[in-house]
Amino acid sequence: MDRKRRLSPEQKRELWDRWKRGEALMEIGRALGRSSPNVFTMLKAKGGIAPAVRKRRCGSLGWEDREEISRGLAAGSSLRLIARKLARPASTISREVRRNGGREQYRAARAEERFQAQALRPKPCLLALRPKLRDVVAHKLEQKWSPQQIAGWLKLEHGLDEAMRVSHETIYRSLFIQARGVLKRELLVALRSRRVMRRTQGARSRAMKRSLIPDAISIRERPAEAEDRAVPGHWEGDLLAGGASSQIATLVERRSRFVILARIGATKKSDDVVAALAQQARKLPQGLMASLTWDRGSELTQHAKFTLATKVQVYFCDPHSPWQRGSNENTNGLLRQYFPKGVDLTRFTQDDLDAVALQLNSRPRKTLGFRTPADTFAETVALTG
Repeated sequence: MDRKRRLSPEQKRELWDRWKRGEALMEIGRALGRSSPNVFTMLKAKGGIAPAVRKRRCGSLGWEDREEISRGLAAGSSLRLIARKLARPASTISREVRRNGGREQYRAARAEERFQAQALRPKPCLLALRPKLRDVVAHKLEQKWSPQQIAGWLKLEHGLDEAMRVSHETIYRSLFIQARGVLKRELLVALRSRRVMRRTQGARSRAMKRSLIPDAISIRERPAEAEDRAVPGHWEGDLLAGGASSQIATLVERRSRFVILARIGATKKSDDVVAALAQQARKLPQGLMASLTWDRGSELTQHAKFTLATKVQVYFCDPHSPWQRGSNENTNGLLRQYFPKGVDLTRFTQDDLDAVALQLNSRPRKTLGFRTPADTFAETVALTG
């Protein structure tokens, strides 16, 4: 496997096409004759974002033209004769040869590389041109806001002021493409995914096995009002796993996306989980927890005890169907900013969890029109109270 050999333009296009389709690094490397680490290095250099397709200016010399010039020079042809064969002005051929070392030094490959290098004129990054906007974006990233949340909030906060508007895609590009030198690479750790490059939407995930729950009531029997999110009080829940078999319980209200976290500790016993959930449910105003949708995890085999203690009916998702608890799945992804995989969650007190929930509930959400879950939930409490 020749790792020093550069990829041809066709191979580079194939590289990015396969990456966009979500192929694994090993699959891409096998197709291109490269190792997985080598493929990763090439993708990471561009932040996982495919470079724009470049087009030659009409009338400029191409690779075939330079090959013809090189052959003509080697055969001792005059510049005018070469120009006639290419149907080009003699001055164009003269400048091309002079710029690339003259008759004796001219090589088509080297001339083409020089042309490509000089043709690179990257467009100045928007955040580089607007320092005030860049500082605001960096501050919000440090507060663990996502690029999409920042872009939406700026639009609401600054209205028609174009100088304080930026798309979430521009923020991602400024983070992942470090050649721009706008946002510090250290801010990448503030992203909930903590990735070093943009992930393609075609990436595949593996389904997780779920255990059977006795007397489980299917999500298909859940009231229709819970499905359309028009009525408050319907919640989704799951466990967020940490290191050393530690867990925390996460609850999300479907309408407002309001989050509650419950400390479980180093246990997954159903009695302990049910007790922690019931304690949090009792803190809510009357009527603001009408149902709870859970996955097929064994931690809620004692769901009947929860229903008896809280009068809240529990519904269970279909096997291998995490999208049926979409709000909770998304929230657990957000929580990984605060609780990375492998961290022992027993070291966090309930007060710590409440502080994280408060911060998460104070962040604007696109699905709420960039309002916060806390404001939306407060309106619900006021209306029901």
